[in-house]
Amino acid sequence: MRILANDGISQAGIDALKSNGFEVLTVNVAQNQLIDYINKHKIEALLVRSATEVRKDIIDQCPELRLIGRGGVGMDNIDVAYAKEKGVHVINTPEASSESVAELVFAHLYGAVRFLYDSNRTMPLDGDTRFKDLKKDYSSGSELRGKTLGIIGFGKIGQATAKIALGVGMKVLYHDSEIEETSVILKFYDDQTITFNLKNHSKEDVLKSADFITLHVPKQKAYVISKNEFKLMKDGVGIINTARGGALDEVALIDAMESRKVAFAGLDVYESEPKPEIKILMHPDISLTPHIGAATKEAQDRIGVELATKISSLLK
Repeated sequence: MRILANDGISQAGIDALKSNGFEVLTVNVAQNQLIDYINKHKIEALLVRSATEVRKDIIDQCPELRLIGRGGVGMDNIDVAYAKEKGVHVINTPEASSESVAELVFAHLYGAVRFLYDSNRTMPLDGDTRFKDLKKDYSSGSELRGKTLGIIGFGKIGQATAKIALGVGMKVLYHDSEIEETSVILKFYDDQTITFNLKNHSKEDVLKSADFITLHVPKQKAYVISKNEFKLMKDGVGIINTARGGALDEVALIDAMESRKVAFAGLDVYESEPKPEIKILMHPDISLTPHIGAATKEAQDRIGVELATKISSLLK
């Protein structure tokens, strides 16, 4: 049985699939050539990340396709319901990348409260001539410990983010449309655990109370955070989006930053991805990464192995 990993797959995933008798192709086929390639090479399982779209045309015109796999959480690039209606299995890896995304949230947060996003730009240019001035400029940082983190969306990634926040000593408030209460378990290196029982709060309460806000929602039809939501926030709030471009109104964000309602932002995803707006890219108070939330070696290995396990269960 032949599998096409069109957006790549880790070697650990390839090895796991091969050990179960699957042939794995890792060529990257252009979107407009995908149907012909799948049919020509008799592909029965197609694995993608976010770059490749699997719409009705592929599902209809590739009759031998039995499974579509998404290496990651969101499946908005796949016509999931239609595929299942046609008898095609659709799988994803909702837990494999949670920790990686959560750690990126805190990379942005720690960098922001100590101005690393700006000092890393400025020091190479002026560090030898303006050292004392820069030291003064960056000497009003703050600590995360004791602050309140507001989490919008409390699925696997939101909960992984909460675990780090609680470990740091932050207070956590979350809002989720489905999860009314849950237990978050912190596991330590020596097998000790601490359980925190958390309850859902209204979106308004989270926005009003949080010192920092992070988004962990699936693709939305409307903005989760826009002009009206910014008005509810504390002055000087920080906001992080590692979820989806379009969850955050970037025009409203720039306006809120210009008025200093928002002190900083950390963005890994963008409305106009893969060509973020120049106002976003050039803003001095935005920490920027190019959609790398799940892009750690460990996460990619977990994704590959999880996909291999599910494929073997469904197709063998």
